[in-house]
Amino acid sequence: MMSIGSAPLRAVARLSSHAGPAVLSVATLVLGWEAYVHFSGISPTALPAPSRILLQAFEQREALASHSLATLQATTFGFSCSLIAAFVFSLLVDFFPPLRRALFPVFIITQTLPLIAIAPLIVLWFGFGLTPKIVLVALVTFFPVLVALAQGYAATDRDLEALLASMGASRWRIFTMARLPSSLPYFFAGLRISITYAVVGAIFSEYAGAAKGLGIYILNAKNNFRPDLVLAAVFVSATLTLALFGATVLVQRAAMPWARLGESR
Repeated sequence: MMSIGSAPLRAVARLSSHAGPAVLSVATLVLGWEAYVHFSGISPTALPAPSRILLQAFEQREALASHSLATLQATTFGFSCSLIAAFVFSLLVDFFPPLRRALFPVFIITQTLPLIAIAPLIVLWFGFGLTPKIVLVALVTFFPVLVALAQGYAATDRDLEALLASMGASRWRIFTMARLPSSLPYFFAGLRISITYAVVGAIFSEYAGAAKGLGIYILNAKNNFRPDLVLAAVFVSATLTLALFGATVLVQRAAMPWARLGESR
């Protein structure tokens, strides 16, 4: 008979086995960094200690929170537009194959544009509001999701498609019942890749020109020769990225419960 506390204990053990190595490696890196700064005598203006960065992040928590909200807003809106555009174009290239050969070279070219060069142009074209941030985030995160969806559609079981067609299913019915479900693992793989670029794209757009955001905070801290504040903002942006990445994992678990059951066996 299974004890009442066995399930929570197994969950804690599973979480520890998954997160333990990552926590250990990060802790080792931080402790080594702290020890080097303490014993080497290096100037804080060159390399601040992690303890100093965390202290400054706490003291500047209100400013960092305000700028982080602006960056998170741009990230959320831009990434949402990216997902919508990627899904629409994936439908077009799937239902009309010649469009794939016509559009994919253009999409690939957009990914070769360096952010440091394109960000000021987008700000120049769209102004200093929210629009250029949305455009840049969507531009950065659009292509991996599109490629993942297209690859997922192509991985559909041909026998299943033939079976549905023999039963009189329409092209759209085959897509919704076979091709779209088969693309989910590919879609979430592309989603996890794209979400790691979303915050960086938003910060680049703010760095090029904005009124508020982590990019502006980093720029001001750099101009004031405050590497501790720069690294504090970097820590916040990394935390945002990890939180968004974790959210995509939770969404995947909710959308694909059968995959979770397969992992638990």
